Amino acid sequence: MQALLFEDVFTLLTGLQLRSDELGRLRAWLASIVDPSECLALIARAAGIPPCPRCRCERAHRCGSASGLQRFRCCHCARTYNALSGTPLARLRKKEKWLSFLQCLLESRTVRDAANQVDVHRTTSFRWRHRFIPGAMHERALQLTGIVEADETYMLESQKGSRHLTRPPRRRGGVATRRGISRAHECLLVARDRTAQTLDFHTARGPLCAAQLDACLRPVLASDVLLISDSALAYKTFATHTGITHETVNLRSGIRVRAAIHIQNVKGWHGRFKTWVARFKAIASRYLINYSGWQRILDDRHLTSPALLLCAAVQFGKRSGHLLNKREQSQK
Repeated sequence: MQALLFEDVFTLLTGLQLRSDELGRLRAWLASIVDPSECLALIARAAGIPPCPRCRCERAHRCGSASGLQRFRCCHCARTYNALSGTPLARLRKKEKWLSFLQCLLESRTVRDAANQVDVHRTTSFRWRHRFIPGAMHERALQLTGIVEADETYMLESQKGSRHLTRPPRRRGGVATRRGISRAHECLLVARDRTAQTLDFHTARGPLCAAQLDACLRPVLASDVLLISDSALAYKTFATHTGITHETVNLRSGIRVRAAIHIQNVKGWHGRFKTWVARFKAIASRYLINYSGWQRILDDRHLTSPALLLCAAVQFGKRSGHLLNKREQSQK
């Protein structure tokens, strides 16, 4: 049987009167076709000539290729590496399916749904989710300015997926053993300025304290910011210690807004996050910061395509190496 040529198939398609459902199936099939070299080209373009992941030396020369990626040899330690070495994407395979999977992340698909869509195993889908998201979520603001709202939210501690529980198991997630905020809750701190720049921090279990605020917020707040929070004592102690201008909103008294003094933006982010994360049927506490970073990526709408997500994950290793070099130089 003689194989059909592309020109013959194209001529047949152009001569057909397709129904709307048939056009939809054809568009979906065309959208699923990915050129394997497209992903490799994006990786090479985003990484350029990356620094050595071992000694951070930026002098290197080309040294062959493997798995479609250019390899480099460091001029200082003679170590060979490629554009993905030292990034969360190192040693991952099936690169021809990465862009399709990243589209599933943008659509907030579950592990099994994404695995069926991309045609990979569900464990591969789970592994890719927690490799791509940590890399891409570091595309975040370095400093918050102007009026900054800060507030924390709590989620019940979960050891989902752990083989060795440190407490008796809870039936279907269950509830905390005692009322109020306790060590059974994980704290997620969110700070957001009026330009919609958002930073999130997974502090620890239990109520938020001033020391945790100092560790998380002090490096990212400009010296002239106006910090707005609820009336929790930890924020007042932190503001007094750092000399930051501070205003509070007494939510218990029912006064939520005083002109520009409110934390409605952060409260809205908390609400969107909890509504969005509910589709995953409970998440493990050790991955909480990954999911909040994922939601922040979707909420910021800066990384709106699979290509942008991939470039952000690839460039994470290069940026982290640059920051490490600056930190080492300042210590010297």
